[in-house]
Amino acid sequence: MKSIGELVLPDNARYTENHEYAMHGESGDDWVQVGLSDYAQDQLGDIVYVELPDIGTSYAKDDVFGVVESVKAVAELYIPVAGEVVAINGALEGTPEHVNDDPYGNGWLIKLKPDDMDEMDVLMIADSYRSMLKGTE
Repeated sequence: MKSIGELVLPDNARYTENHEYAMHGESGDDWVQVGLSDYAQDQLGDIVYVELPDIGTSYAKDDVFGVVESVKAVAELYIPVAGEVVAINGALEGTPEHVNDDPYGNGWLIKLKPDDMDEMDVLMIADSYRSMLKGTE
């Protein structure tokens, strides 16, 4: 297990209490990338299976959108902001370990077109998320 100081928490991502992240797409894009934080993947251990939704599915904030299964546990995935799924990471079907190896890169889960991009502003920035995690040590 990593210590809080060892976790990779990009400043351009926003975080939820459920340990998902949402990260803006490239400049001008109207979607966000959603995945598990470095903390979540570290706590779960080796990811062996990822169940993702269909493209075009819409969700309200905090709805369950999928499941990850590790050698330790099965965990539900929660939507950080309301919106429609515009892409899924199909590579995870054959290589779910990408979630462990590179959660903010090759291990992303879905891309979501938010109903209201301003919902991103209520998610935690990296420093706030790190502070919340320190309370779990």
